[in-house]
Amino acid sequence: MSKIDYDLTLIRGIAFDIDGVLSPATIPMSADGIPLRMVNVRDGYALQLAVKAGLKIAIITGADSKAVEVRYRGLGISDIFTRAAHKVPILRQWMTDNGLSPAEVAYVGDDVPDIRAMMEVGLPACPADACPDVKAIARYISPVEGGYGTGRDILEQILRAKGLWMSDAKAFGW
Repeated sequence: MSKIDYDLTLIRGIAFDIDGVLSPATIPMSADGIPLRMVNVRDGYALQLAVKAGLKIAIITGADSKAVEVRYRGLGISDIFTRAAHKVPILRQWMTDNGLSPAEVAYVGDDVPDIRAMMEVGLPACPADACPDVKAIARYISPVEGGYGTGRDILEQILRAKGLWMSDAKAFGW
């Protein structure tokens, strides 16, 4: 049974921020000043399974990182928007391009730049360590901190509600 108070069978698209959601909010820096992000392999598994199951996945981040693009393209995600200073226009265009209504979309964010985008969708969600302003508008607050399985938590619940979690052979591989 889902912990999310929303009809998850409606969800056809999920947009994710990166820093503080799919990676921890604290980011180590290289000696050259380049941010180095950690990724969670269970998030990765759930993301690639969601893509295979036909869900539309978007990454919308302010980050300017080749590594982010390489990581998420490697999981089958084609809609990756980096250097997103203003997320709402990108989110709206992605929804239009994919024929998604707000009720069919979840957005997972953690900080002030995500708030307006979260207000555009039916299921705004966040990790346990999101800022208070984000938690105040989230319909679901994952019990997991950003970068430690928030994506897996939310995607697994959506896929289970749709009967797509471990539903066929493609669920047991990468």
